[in-house]
Amino acid sequence: MTTQRTAFTDDRREPWLRIGTREFRSRLIVGIEQYDSVPVVRDVLTVTDADIFITTVDPDNRRSSLLLSDLDDALDLDRFTWIGTTSFARSKDSALRTAEILRDSWGIDILKLDVRGHDNVPDNRQTIEAAHVLREQGWSLLPFILPDMETAKALEEAGCSALRVMAAPVASGRGIIDPGPIQQIIDAVSIPVVVEGGLGTAHHVAQAMGMGAAATLVNTALVRAKDPMKMALAMKHATTAGRCAYESGPMEETFAA
Repeated sequence: MTTQRTAFTDDRREPWLRIGTREFRSRLIVGIEQYDSVPVVRDVLTVTDADIFITTVDPDNRRSSLLLSDLDDALDLDRFTWIGTTSFARSKDSALRTAEILRDSWGIDILKLDVRGHDNVPDNRQTIEAAHVLREQGWSLLPFILPDMETAKALEEAGCSALRVMAAPVASGRGIIDPGPIQQIIDAVSIPVVVEGGLGTAHHVAQAMGMGAAATLVNTALVRAKDPMKMALAMKHATTAGRCAYESGPMEETFAA
């Protein structure tokens, strides 16, 4: 009996997103806004094999952040694709001010667009409004939204590069509360979908990747873990496992009579 073998190509390092000449290969994105330790940021980015460096400012001066000069001394920032974020913005106008500062200060033109209310939940309407303004200014955008199909399609039509869809309240650790609407968006849009918000442990990340998400974004899960480095490693492997499972075409569920 001859066993037929098929070639297996590990495409984990194939780009899941291209913006101009820049390629995004790591399917695990790590936010660093909550860290107050340069060595921990360095180690987390190294362990997760991240290829994106996210930076921001707080236009309302409510929070401080690590100094870029200190980070640059600790790791080679040139090896990352730099993107900005408006994660501290609590209005459309605040997000637009943040974007302007990021472009003027560091020449950033890729934006992780967040417009959240004071409840820290994405404001879909203001996000769409901000996206139209920023797209007219030439920004490439990855907006953060509640899982709503009409919003997702509107942002896709506005020319956004990818969508980031909330799985659960930010920092809640509750995982994917309602997979249905997120799955519908993944299946319906032609741009990559990143799942984030409330992903508290590795099996949440594996579930999101198994649904066909292009990537996941984690932040608080690492900061609050008793051992952030072990959690970072777990998240990295979960990303790979979930993606491989999705691409394998897993068996359908069956129920015994």
